[in-house]
Formats: sequence, structure tokens, C-alpha cells
Amino acid sequence: MNKINLLIADDHTMFLQGIMSLLEKEPNIGVVDTAINGIEALEIIKKGNIDFIILDISMPEMDGIELSKILKKEYPDVKILIVSTHSNVMMISRLIRIGVNGYLLKNAEKSELLKAINTIASGENYFAEELEEKHLSNSSKIEKQVSNLTELSSREKEILILIAHEYNTAEIAEKTFISLNTVNTHRRNLLSKLNAKNTAGLVKYAVENGLVD
Repeated sequence: MNKINLLIADDHTMFLQGIMSLLEKEPNIGVVDTAINGIEALEIIKKGNIDFIILDISMPEMDGIELSKILKKEYPDVKILIVSTHSNVMMISRLIRIGVNGYLLKNAEKSELLKAINTIASGENYFAEELEEKHLSNSSKIEKQVSNLTELSSREKEILILIAHEYNTAEIAEKTFISLNTVNTHRRNLLSKLNAKNTAGLVKYAVENGLVD
């Protein structure tokens, strides 16, 4: 196997340093660089010397989900391993649909991290067993919720995210430059499309689908 040129993207310095320490003695892995958000990671990848990225989901400016979409479209040869604290099946399903090559939780052992990296580098995908089981056991629910998400307009998604971040109707209207009545219309449409009973249901949906942390 050729040497793996690795980029680590995470906004937690201790995690970055920890992963670098774990991998520094591996002869087939070279940590080329680190990044604290998706924008930095993308600029590094544009230079053309990265073939593998270990990536967190929650990062400022550009998160791991958005970066994964861009990489799969513009740099499809770069392998993506998500290492995150999130174990939500909806988020995992969304990333699988995007085409990431693997997913581990941050409490994984070093041996599993190395196994995941080498498995993915060899051309196969690697997902932590417990996450794959959760994904498969909830597949019908996932299909329904993903279908609902695709039915939302970009404006509805924007308002859903603001609702999940606890903005009230007046604040949403001010941020989106629309009227209070229009905000309320979007809220009613969201409740209907997502089969939610109230705002708490909307927030739960946004979290489960990775729209907010």
C-alpha cells in the first residue's frame, strides 16, 4: 500500500494533537497538515497533496457535512473518514448518502482508527459496527425522514435552522428580510411537511438531520 497523505480537520486542538500523536509512528501514514474548519481544509486539499482526510462534523465556518459534499463532487479521489461524537442515525445516513468512506466515534480505540484508515485506503468503506447496526435497524424511518428533508425549500430549511437556534418570529423576520406573516406561513408549512406537533418537534427534526448540533 502506498503511503497515505493525511489531513486532519477538527476545531478542537487537543483532538488534533491526540490523533497526530497516535499516528506519528505509523510508517504508512503521513500527517501532512491540520485544519480547524472546512474552509481551511479545502484550501489545503486544493494544493493536491492530500489523499485522505479525517474530519469532524461540527466545525465553524464550514462544517464536515458541507465539506464532504464539496469533496465528493470536486475531489472524489480524496477518502473521507468522519470521526465525531455524534451517533445520530439520521446524520450518519445523510453522510452515507453523500458518499463518505467511513465513520467512527471519537471514543474509538487506536486499533480501530488504524483499521478504519487502512481499510478505507485499500478501497473499502469502514463504519463502526454499532453505528452500522443502528443505521440498518432504522432504515425505514431514515428513508421517510430523508424524503421529508428533500421536500423542504432552501428558505424553509433556513427558517427551520433559525427556529432550532431559538430565534423568535420577529427575529427570524428581521434576519431573513420577510414579514411576520410569511415567517408564520413557513412555520405552518414546516409543521405540516415534517409531521411535527409543535416547535419542539421541529427542533428535534433539525437535530436528527444534522441541520444543527
